[in-house]
Amino acid sequence: MAARSVDDEMDGARFVEFIDVEKMYGTFHAVRRLNLEIRRGEFLTFLGPSGSGKTTTLNMLAGFERPSLGEIRLNGQPVERMPPYERNIGMVFQNYALFPHMSVVDNVAFPLTVRKVPKADIGPRVIRALEMVRLEQFKDRKPAQLSGGQQQRVALARALVYEPTLVLMDEPLGALDKKLREHMQIELKQLHEMLGVTVVYVTHDQSEALTMSDRVAIFESGLIAQIGTPDRLYNEPSNAFVAGFIGENNALDGTVERVIGNECAVVLPQGLRVTARAVGEVSPGVPVQLAIRPEQIKLAAEVAQNDNRIGATVDGRIYHGDHQRLLARLANGQILTVKIRPEAVMATGEAVDLAWAIEDCRAFPMSAAGGKH
Repeated sequence: MAARSVDDEMDGARFVEFIDVEKMYGTFHAVRRLNLEIRRGEFLTFLGPSGSGKTTTLNMLAGFERPSLGEIRLNGQPVERMPPYERNIGMVFQNYALFPHMSVVDNVAFPLTVRKVPKADIGPRVIRALEMVRLEQFKDRKPAQLSGGQQQRVALARALVYEPTLVLMDEPLGALDKKLREHMQIELKQLHEMLGVTVVYVTHDQSEALTMSDRVAIFESGLIAQIGTPDRLYNEPSNAFVAGFIGENNALDGTVERVIGNECAVVLPQGLRVTARAVGEVSPGVPVQLAIRPEQIKLAAEVAQNDNRIGATVDGRIYHGDHQRLLARLANGQILTVKIRPEAVMATGEAVDLAWAIEDCRAFPMSAAGGKH
């Protein structure tokens, strides 16, 4: 299937809609006034910390939970009162949920059997599903005879065998080790691109979300803090929570001294001053949090021009092979992490000057440290 950009999709391609959806457990608001559109054929990830509402939202879409308020539409039809088995949705869970006494073939065939698909059709469809996940040679084995990654692929084949219009995945790679998890991320993304099925994926792993998704919805306290493409979320976070949750980030607290257009001068503790791009409503005297990525901070000696320049002392180095993480302590005690060349040699206690561009440093009012509601 040819690569596509979800930003080019027409409004008519919206496939799933949450309209003013809320979910309460007693007085606890698990999901608050959720409005969300999911486009047909896209890979959308729900990302957030534990208790942020992402799994509850997935369960409402699957039919395992019913919204307290609002409406959920699937392909234009309200489904909030429709039982799960009528929604034509495939599910993949973290614990695989395979039947241990059944062979791989029988596990994959199970959804077709309960849907009373003719026996003559079941065999070819099961083999086709196993071929998609490259497990046809293991069709007669039991789940206990497979590795974790193979079991997860069986679970995926079972979710795809009856050709659902939507596949939901709840932390499906969480039980795998790091290397296998990264391999499965690539496999899942390639399978999605091949089939064109709509996927809604839940994870708390931001690296996983950035690797696999067309778009990512970041949840915080039952709300979507921001939704967008991975590069947009990384480069243009709308608030401090998103900046801190997506990728590595340096956070500096300060107070706005003055505002000029979309830029503001910020005073840090000990009188240090920097200029940043203002995001949200800022004015003189307002406390803000600055966010800047480690790769956007440079050694001042290596750049011809710099908008911000600040002195620091080397506090340590962490070698990562293709780069180093330099730990640089400012005069106010704040430590910044700076990405530098792997061959650079710097001694602990050495004085350095750090530099960065105004547009690479964002100032968020402290009241906007949470979600964008």
